[in-house]
Amino acid sequence: MLEVGIHEADKLVQVAHALSTRSRVDILRLLNTRSMNVIELAEALQLPVSTVANNVKVLEAAKLINTELLPAVRGAMKVCSRNYDDILISLNSSVRSTKDGMKFYEVEMPIGHYSDCEVHPTCGMATHEGMLVREDEPASFYHPKHVGAQIIWFRKGYVEYLLPLEIPLNASIQSIEFSMEMCSEAPNYDNDWPSDISIWINGVEIGMWTSPGDFGDRRGVLNPSWWLDWTTQYGLLKTWRIDHDRTTLDMQKVSDVTIDDLHLNQRPSLRLRVGVDSEAVHKGGVNLFGKQFGDYEQDIVMRVAYTQEETE
Repeated sequence: MLEVGIHEADKLVQVAHALSTRSRVDILRLLNTRSMNVIELAEALQLPVSTVANNVKVLEAAKLINTELLPAVRGAMKVCSRNYDDILISLNSSVRSTKDGMKFYEVEMPIGHYSDCEVHPTCGMATHEGMLVREDEPASFYHPKHVGAQIIWFRKGYVEYLLPLEIPLNASIQSIEFSMEMCSEAPNYDNDWPSDISIWINGVEIGMWTSPGDFGDRRGVLNPSWWLDWTTQYGLLKTWRIDHDRTTLDMQKVSDVTIDDLHLNQRPSLRLRVGVDSEAVHKGGVNLFGKQFGDYEQDIVMRVAYTQEETE
């Protein structure tokens, strides 16, 4: 799979240009199962050979296809094959550097884009326009439309996200931060409703935060007008940070888990789980807020600090 992030501006423009015409997309489709020469492509597309040859050059420049000159009855023929089965274009990530050589990679994951879940009532989710699924129906959490959620709540269980790690192979991760707005989940709301909310990365629990309540004493700053006054309104923005020494929550140590415990091993992604442990003392549920609910205009933000060896 070819992955292109928005921080790779030149590469992104080149790939986007290569995919900008129907003819070039059709060429990629035809190369799905076998290699073809330019004449075969032209016949299949009912286009002039010169037009197909120009389109092949564009796809080759973007490294979407590979071409090879092979002997033919008259001279040589250019045979084309596809380099990738999938192309992922990420528009919500960025990389920036500081003067000391530290680089930072950021990605914002919409709260509805979880890859796995196990929830129990009370539970539900909504968009900025209205309720997304039937309340207290755990099965509805597996419906494809969950990706549009802007607020998610559940009493027990978890939601898990698969986040990309678009950093160089020779990078050395120094720290990872996660920030998200959250609170407990009570019937309607209850400002005095503690919940022990845990965070796991790649199956390792990095720490637990006891949310003091499910907040509803005032309306959330971003909540839509249709959202009822007597239900959950806002959460608290919490920031978890893992480095080579410890894990902190809002700059206070919460565990001895370090980067080395997370088994990253230059993986292209990591798993982030948010939930309530089955053995927690306060099983008061979770509310997660997207950028159109609560007080903070953000989803789940991951920030990775890393260094990179200079190559000659």
